[in-house]
Amino acid sequence: MKIELMPVDQVIPYARNPRINAHAIEKVAASIKEFGFRQPIVTDKELVIVVGHVRYEAAKRLGLKKVPVHVATELTAEQIKAYRITDNRVGEESEWDKALLQLEITELDDASYGTDMLGFNAEELKEIQASLDGLENGFGDDEDDEIEEADTTARIASYTFPIPREQYLEWMEAMKQEVGFEKKEVIAEMKRRLGL
Repeated sequence: MKIELMPVDQVIPYARNPRINAHAIEKVAASIKEFGFRQPIVTDKELVIVVGHVRYEAAKRLGLKKVPVHVATELTAEQIKAYRITDNRVGEESEWDKALLQLEITELDDASYGTDMLGFNAEELKEIQASLDGLENGFGDDEDDEIEEADTTARIASYTFPIPREQYLEWMEAMKQEVGFEKKEVIAEMKRRLGL
């Protein structure tokens, strides 16, 4: 894939972009400022944006003179139109593995790395941390609760069961290495391992 640095004023926003994304520009600008431009803007032959409208707007807001661009010369007009929609739609299908997200954010906190640029607002970060605190503090004050504080509750489809958190994370990592990251495949493998 060929990527070239191109003057930002040569790139043309798609006038009929169906995504409303003005709210994301500041977050993407902060990301570009911190990490650099890591994903190119994709355009058609006429340099009209196919994907990357938010990156384009963020680059302008940051005052960048040039941006990385991939010109998708091999795509037909219909493929371009479909790619615009598909690229945005498939991102909506993703979900967070909340236990792993909590661990990642906690490690960033422990390293004193600012989590304000992760794309979560303060309330969301507070909820994520509260969820982790709930795992670390056990499941309640019930004296009959036999689950140790280091344990967590794993939920696989409609099945819920206690499992040591370390074991759960080891299982998840091993399964993802074995079957990939597709949620359905991970669930099927977990059920197989549990004999469900």
